[in-house]
Amino acid sequence: MEQLTGHSKKGHTLPLYERRILNRSKFRYYAGLIARWKVYLHYERNRRIARKNGAIIGEEVIIPRELAKMANKNLIIGAHSSIMTTQLDLRNPITFGKHVIMGASCKILTTSHEIDSPDFEAKNGGIIIEDYVWIPAKIVILPSCRRIGRGAVISSGSCVVKDVEPMSVVGGNPAKEFKKRKCVHSNLVVESLQGGDYHAYKEIWNKHKN
Repeated sequence: MEQLTGHSKKGHTLPLYERRILNRSKFRYYAGLIARWKVYLHYERNRRIARKNGAIIGEEVIIPRELAKMANKNLIIGAHSSIMTTQLDLRNPITFGKHVIMGASCKILTTSHEIDSPDFEAKNGGIIIEDYVWIPAKIVILPSCRRIGRGAVISSGSCVVKDVEPMSVVGGNPAKEFKKRKCVHSNLVVESLQGGDYHAYKEIWNKHKN
């Protein structure tokens, strides 16, 4: 059996995630597989709870139990995304694309009020967050933001008050663009960030070691 240390059989460099798995001993691989199986079961139960509540949840999505319990038909999360926050205003639709990463301390608001109206009626919104967006920590997204484009990154501590263009890196209060991202995290198995990568972990080992 061939021992791989970073290169495929064709000599091409493998992604970092694959190299880390293939450089493990068989004992460490199986220990990791058991640990991942337990985590997978936890998140699979969360996915089922959210779907039962009416949410549309893609495969291998990582969400905490509290979010799963509060989920409703206004929540859509694409495959291989990790949404760790529980502070989502689901009075209006929130749509996450695929491979999105959102930290535990982020907040999305979808409802405001007409401040120039004597009736102060509610002003409803909703937001679409496209594929490969990274929203790390302590970020507030206000109802005036309706779309965050593919591959955008929001700096920690920011307040987002308007739409974010694809591949933009924004930060501040209010958040403003200060650079463009050069590529998206296409080699990252997002669910591995929370240890929920049982299937990817097993598939890579079997592909190269068997």
